[in-house]
Amino acid sequence: MALKASNLRVGDTHSVCIVEDLKRTQIVQYAGSSGDYNPLHTDEIFTVKVAGYPSVFAHGMLTMGMTGRMLTDYVGDGRLTKYGVRFTNQVWPGDTLQATTTVEEVADGIVKLKVETTNQNGVSVLSGYAEARVD
Repeated sequence: MALKASNLRVGDTHSVCIVEDLKRTQIVQYAGSSGDYNPLHTDEIFTVKVAGYPSVFAHGMLTMGMTGRMLTDYVGDGRLTKYGVRFTNQVWPGDTLQATTTVEEVADGIVKLKVETTNQNGVSVLSGYAEARVD
């Protein structure tokens, strides 16, 4: 069911666990579906020995996609009109991610939302904004 403008208040939040214990397999599956085979996401030896990271890490767009699913589930199918993010920290295998959206404004049939996704330690891994049509 789509959101109703009359039910929304500035400051309202909606929060969902978008992934629990992210698996390396999920990261590799995303690489395959997106065509992004950057070795930082798929090659442990390269990532550790050459690039100096502790492990492979998830594609930013994987995190954005999972967060976007939370948004479309919240606002309703086909209602999202804008969505932009900034990747603020890496997402590692084993991470659990919580996505939260906060109502910032409701006017003229549009809801403006603040978006943030955090890991199990409360560290922000994504921040952004969205807008959606509301009845």
